[in-house]
Amino acid sequence: MQLVERPLSMQSQEIVPVCDNRRIGAILEADGKLQPAEIEAVLRAQAQHGLRFGETAVHMNLITRDDLRRAIAQQYNVPHLLPDNRRVGRELVVAYEPFHRCAEQIRALRTQLLIRWSNEGVRRRQLAIVSPGPGEGRSYLAANLAVAFAQLGDRTLLIDCDLRRPRQHHIFDVPDRLGLSALLSGRADRSAILALPELGRLWVLPAGARAPNPQELLSRASFAALLENLQAEFDVVLFDTPAASPYADAQTVAYRTGSALMLARRDHTRLADTARVIGELADMGIRTVGTVFNEP
Repeated sequence: MQLVERPLSMQSQEIVPVCDNRRIGAILEADGKLQPAEIEAVLRAQAQHGLRFGETAVHMNLITRDDLRRAIAQQYNVPHLLPDNRRVGRELVVAYEPFHRCAEQIRALRTQLLIRWSNEGVRRRQLAIVSPGPGEGRSYLAANLAVAFAQLGDRTLLIDCDLRRPRQHHIFDVPDRLGLSALLSGRADRSAILALPELGRLWVLPAGARAPNPQELLSRASFAALLENLQAEFDVVLFDTPAASPYADAQTVAYRTGSALMLARRDHTRLADTARVIGELADMGIRTVGTVFNEP
């Protein structure tokens, strides 16, 4: 069996977000970090040494680098978490370090997905994140890609469909007493979907309590009905799934979404396993939009 899908490049691309018209000094003043007299002093030093305003203010010990990061994030309309935030997992590089190389790679992937959806006239932007085995980075990619879409301003929902070894509630530090399993079994309502406004227009539906019949739950008509309703409420819906080789859960989820993004980890995932899962998805009429190669 040959792989005929086109890999999605994870090479960094230049992403130019919409900027706030305010200068960094005005943002820092509005946040109470600088006084007008201090701004004048920074401007004089900036002109003398030829540095950027923010870097000059840091060198003068008037603000911290965290203050500067927050101001830049505001200027570029990027929801941003400070490094001392211990509530949300550090795996969310797009939220903690929005200008980091890895964050730019996630945004490059987001851009390629948007281009493909636009070129193909896709309106139902629902995507299952799939990989053959464990330890390949599905939860990491799904979480960061969801944050990236939310930072863009899209109403984004991340659903943890790994009802066997869920991780999204740990990454986002949200309660998982109620989640997808309870919703599909009729023990919870839509209030199980949790808003995370500090990360932009992002909502997360955790997996919830582990159920003895995950595949049966995901195969119920209630899951299909849920996805149909969510389509009208969210611009993008991403699905974290369990490993596709030992379980059929990922195929079940991808069948409902209609498309999947294949993830393979360099020097970890066997090519034959990737080809086999892609073939299984194709046999079910599921379109693999591309393959992402994750470097450890």
